Amino acid sequence: MPASLVPWFLMSQRLGIAMITLIIVSFAVFFATELLPGDVAEILLGQAATPEAVAGLRTAMGLDESAMSRFLGWLTGLVSGDLGTSYVNNVEVVELIGGRLTNSMRLAAVTTVISVPIALGLGIGAAMWRGSIFDRAVSILTISVISIPEFMVATLAVLIFAVWLKWLPALSFGADIGSVLDMLRAYAMPVIALAFVVSAQMIRMTRAAVIETINTPYVEMALLKGASRTRRVLIHALPNALGPIANAVALSLSYLVGGVIIVETIFNYPGVAKLMVDAVATRDLPLIQSCAMIFCVSYISLITLADMIAILANPRLRHR
Repeated sequence: MPASLVPWFLMSQRLGIAMITLIIVSFAVFFATELLPGDVAEILLGQAATPEAVAGLRTAMGLDESAMSRFLGWLTGLVSGDLGTSYVNNVEVVELIGGRLTNSMRLAAVTTVISVPIALGLGIGAAMWRGSIFDRAVSILTISVISIPEFMVATLAVLIFAVWLKWLPALSFGADIGSVLDMLRAYAMPVIALAFVVSAQMIRMTRAAVIETINTPYVEMALLKGASRTRRVLIHALPNALGPIANAVALSLSYLVGGVIIVETIFNYPGVAKLMVDAVATRDLPLIQSCAMIFCVSYISLITLADMIAILANPRLRHR
């Protein structure tokens, strides 16, 4: 194979692995929801329902078919964009998810816009002044935040800003926004909880990427020529660390997928995660499966993007 085609072959390989992973994940999601306790038909009809009524509803909903047959039908609909109909609301799942997905994406976007610049600035600064008090303080802060789970960060945010200081509401309603102040109040708490965890991971990986580049021979040559610390980092090291930094950003943002489920539930934020949690309570299987697949696709897409960035940023593959 020509050397110039190696990166493209590796990226196509990563895409193929991502597609196979999605198929495996879809299988796991479908059959995991099948293991949820309780009969959907009995839950919908109530305890007073007769066995005949329950059997009739199961037939109407297709629940009497084999699990594999229902999985193949669901997977086919998923690929074609047909997510099915909600058992509880008798509404297309696409309609239920539409507005909620917009809210979740808006929350993720606001978190990204705030956390990425802060994390990159702290990570690059910690690498630039490695071993200083600033570097140690940033390292202690990031390790402390990483050690605390998302629900604990969210709970502490509620305790501090809503209960003690009374600056922000304990619940977040993304729809009740009429001004910039309303937007800040609605998004402040969930963004704080998410940004803490995402930024901590990003700071550590950015610092490591920049330090690795600083230790390369051409940056050391700049030191011998009398270049200042700022010039060595920003002019010589940082451009060559953009690939690893972009990889670090993509990997860090993948933590949003797991964190948003906890944060939306704690703050009652009207997003896809809150919708999925509510669907679990009512055993609304099509809605649970669709929401779970949205999170799985988002996570795998970000991981695959990080892998592809790492391939493109690898100079040994670019210049072979």
